[in-house]
Amino acid sequence: MQPITLRNYTAGDAAWLTGEHARAYAKDEGFDDTFGPLVASILADFSTKHDPARERGWIAQRGETRLGSIFCVALTQRTAKLRLFYTVENARGQGIGPLLLETCLIFAREAGYTDLQLWTHASHTAACALYKRRGFTCDRSKQVHSFGVDLIEQSWSITL
Repeated sequence: MQPITLRNYTAGDAAWLTGEHARAYAKDEGFDDTFGPLVASILADFSTKHDPARERGWIAQRGETRLGSIFCVALTQRTAKLRLFYTVENARGQGIGPLLLETCLIFAREAGYTDLQLWTHASHTAACALYKRRGFTCDRSKQVHSFGVDLIEQSWSITL
């Protein structure tokens, strides 16, 4: 089996990543069709406005097969935000998530951020467990209705 590698996100990944997010979240969580356009707009903003010295996205792959993603973007001058953390279903449990998360944390530290924040849902139990193991704390939890479903929205953070 070929090794898992990480490479920088390119605009050519946008359709794949948008489609993967929309399909997976509809299947796994019942999200409606408003989620895909949100992902597309996040990627469009990143592609046109990001500062390569302080913001980056990565794609995990095996050979030419894309398996996941993670993004580090500026929230403020000192705070980074983790976005679009995703692993395709058939690649979960292979260490891709921890590899992506560690890559993001290292980059954020090296880019001069002092902390990293993220937004997720409590239903993402595997990701939340990974955040907790890595030292993140859940700072806020609230019930919301988003993407056509009732969810528990969470904000997590870590000091770098």
